[in-house]
Amino acid sequence: MTGTRIAALGHYQPAQVLTNADLAELVDTSDEWITSRVGIRTRHVAGPDEPVDEMAAHAAAKALATAGLAPTDIDLVVVATSTAIDRSPNTAARVAARLAMASPATLDLNVVCAGFTHALATADHAVRAGSATRALVIGADKMTGITDWTDRTTCVLVGDGAGAAVVEAAPDGTDAIGPVLWGSVPEMGHAVRIEGTPPKFAQEGQAVYRWATTQLPPIARQVCERSGIAPEELAAVVLHQANLRIIEPVARKIGAVNAVIARDVTESGNTSAASIPMALSKLVERGEVASGAPALLFGFGGNLSYAGQVVRVP
Repeated sequence: MTGTRIAALGHYQPAQVLTNADLAELVDTSDEWITSRVGIRTRHVAGPDEPVDEMAAHAAAKALATAGLAPTDIDLVVVATSTAIDRSPNTAARVAARLAMASPATLDLNVVCAGFTHALATADHAVRAGSATRALVIGADKMTGITDWTDRTTCVLVGDGAGAAVVEAAPDGTDAIGPVLWGSVPEMGHAVRIEGTPPKFAQEGQAVYRWATTQLPPIARQVCERSGIAPEELAAVVLHQANLRIIEPVARKIGAVNAVIARDVTESGNTSAASIPMALSKLVERGEVASGAPALLFGFGGNLSYAGQVVRVP
């Protein structure tokens, strides 16, 4: 099997920004209440005519341009999303149509907040096995479309956006995408839900917080171990951008003392499957992580699923 790498990244967010002050006009909340509990200051909101696949296509186009590739160079599109309204054509197929791709395989994955790292592993495995030569991996979600705007415990959390990565065989045969460690806690799947008609997002916040801050750090350390990287060697830690009160203690317990910790949640909110690729793309774009440096990607959340891998930054 061949080695793989992330060749390029891209991200997209809608133009409309919703501040904490704006939310205070909708529900009983305040900037102080939100920032002290979840660390979020702003979030981006997609309009009614801006569907998930449109955001995904924007992020994908940016990743392709950065890689110097044409859409026709892609033969696999994997989109992680849990908020697309339409079932068929699926989101990946809609992205392929928007970008005028040739004849790629098109897959959607719904692992909610851990979706991107699951999708990255799926594409990595496909390229390694030779069933794909070059893949687009996209995390895209429109969380504001499934939000109960009368519930102050959840409406303050969410935002919309998309992030994308181009995955291809490494030209020198080395591995720049480490082995995935993934799993779930099925009996606790009720702790994060998108249910009903129309579907709405709900969660048991304290249960998620306890699980994330106590159970996930040792799993994240195992991810590093599988890649042969000590936590103190990490240059960046990009966790699912759920809540700053989760991100900071989990990162600390991992032991990544020399790493840049992604805190995009402060300006983007919880964008579910989009959060990891968006945050990583921004770190790279701002030059905060050097090319080739090791970064831990670790998604967790809905289904109480998790997945992580160490990658070399493009």
